[in-house]
Amino acid sequence: MSDLLEAIGLGVAVVLPLANPLSSVVLFLALSGGMSDKERNHQAMMASVYVFLIMFIAFYAGELVMGTFGISIPGLRIAGGLIVSYIGFRMLFPDHKIEEIPEVEDKSEELRSQPVVNIAFVPIAMPSTAGPGTIALIISSASTVKNNTIFPVWVITAAPPIIFLIISLILWASLRSAGPIMNWIGKGGIEAISRLMGFLLVCMGVQFVINGGVEVVTKYH
Repeated sequence: MSDLLEAIGLGVAVVLPLANPLSSVVLFLALSGGMSDKERNHQAMMASVYVFLIMFIAFYAGELVMGTFGISIPGLRIAGGLIVSYIGFRMLFPDHKIEEIPEVEDKSEELRSQPVVNIAFVPIAMPSTAGPGTIALIISSASTVKNNTIFPVWVITAAPPIIFLIISLILWASLRSAGPIMNWIGKGGIEAISRLMGFLLVCMGVQFVINGGVEVVTKYH
């Protein structure tokens, strides 16, 4: 059981900064202003379900998709590292306010023209939470854990769905309490946490690129 808890803790610690529920909270607040509490809670629940499904499918079917398109693991790690680094740099040095992001502007127009609009899948679940960087990380991790000898096989089998469920529940709880979170942390707190997570993402992305480059050199040397 201790192995399972350790694997779950490690997985959550790796995926959570990249998923970054706080950024989804800010986006959610910007897009759900015209909704009732019931509609807002429904959107929060559906976004969490979508995030779980996206991560689950990426982990268990991602390699099959990669094989179909002839994408190698080193290539995925390098591409994923570049994406993660790019996201991190944007979080460290934001160019736009949340209301100026194109996705927010588009959805805001829809909100003004329709009484209820589905924002759960796009942009809350994807690309805000389970974006390209998160998906690339999960697919790369799925390939790595298959050759892992640190944890027992049953732990590697049981841990991923639990990790994805925990991430989804954290997102759901964050979105459900989006208003109080924003009032408690404040705009400055959100920006500070976002920049800290951005720095962590840049470091992770650079490491992905290094790992992918080492694999390429080792394979073709």
